[in-house]
Amino acid sequence: MIRQLSVTTAGKGLTEITEEVNAVVRETGVREGLCTLLIQHTSASLVIQENADPSARHDLAAWLDRLVPDGDPQFTHAAEGPDDMPAHIKAALTATTLSIPIVNGRLGLGTWQGIYVWEHRRRGGTRHLLIHVGH
Repeated sequence: MIRQLSVTTAGKGLTEITEEVNAVVRETGVREGLCTLLIQHTSASLVIQENADPSARHDLAAWLDRLVPDGDPQFTHAAEGPDDMPAHIKAALTATTLSIPIVNGRLGLGTWQGIYVWEHRRRGGTRHLLIHVGH
């Protein structure tokens, strides 16, 4: 089964979608299998990260911003502003797909793990994901 999920982001940072994905898994009735997610964008990504202390997510995002800063003069692709090419690089360095085992009808995530859409653009917006749940 494939479902589409739309996620609104407020700008750079991580938006948790764990519960939305778990709801899709529950809806399928699959007890054991695999959940695969694909974000259909080139300037946002997916990540599994700590869901207890937001400072971990903040520090991760700050580190990536230092690694690939907005407005770097070496980039020629800036059609949509100074964060355009850096957002593409950040998506390439992270992940656009995730695969998570389904165990007893739930995502097989650890206690402190959550699924996040990682927005790399300043303005944010609506991001679309495909979720495939199979046996």
